[in-house]
Amino acid sequence: MFASTHPLARTGGRAALAGAAALTAALALAAPAAAHAEVEADRPQALAENVTLSFVSEAESSSAGFTSLRIVLPEGVAPGDVTLGQAPENWKLTATRDGYTVGGPALKSGVDAEHTIKVRQLPDARELVFKTVETYSDGKISRWIELPTGGEEPEEPAPVLKLKAAAPGAKPVSPGPTESPTPGAAEPTPSAATSRPAASTAAGDKAADDDGMSSGVLISVIVVVLLVLGGGVWWLVTRRAASSRS
Repeated sequence: MFASTHPLARTGGRAALAGAAALTAALALAAPAAAHAEVEADRPQALAENVTLSFVSEAESSSAGFTSLRIVLPEGVAPGDVTLGQAPENWKLTATRDGYTVGGPALKSGVDAEHTIKVRQLPDARELVFKTVETYSDGKISRWIELPTGGEEPEEPAPVLKLKAAAPGAKPVSPGPTESPTPGAAEPTPSAATSRPAASTAAGDKAADDDGMSSGVLISVIVVVLLVLGGGVWWLVTRRAASSRS
């Protein structure tokens, strides 16, 4: 009796280990990229003036480097209110209809893209959203433009800057000069700037839906693989048990 059950247990254990390994590999393929885009401020306060914003786009390609970043400015921050601070060597800022592009010679693969801008004045809001579109030297485009919906965190969240309440007596300054976008400058994929708590715009939703569909298909394949493995283990255990009884 004991001699027959031990091989059965070993066989079941090996099958379980194989299934676990398959699940681990599948989940690794399904997991979203760890890279992301972020924004910080030296004075994150509503109505603060001459604020420096720092942007970091983490590299997610091992074979290509960044060539440009497309930033959509939130409501209350005009392209003419922004000037470039620090940026990769020979990168330039170009104003667009609702934001700006900063880019230049391709960075080395694996190198994060970092730049700073100075904003004339932050708007009176609780938080600001800076939708970001990244372009690599091989033509790949990453869109960090998604906002939380239904309490769920998006896979490619847009950079969000939370602001403290305005200082007592702080008031909006007069509007700054409006700069026209450079002729021929590419328009952003997301078509509208966003200032929270406003709802997410429809721009860029199609790209997010496409990514969601791809993830859904991959997850379905994982489920099928696990079901097949589970069925195989059950059949093998049942057959071994029947053999031991006979």
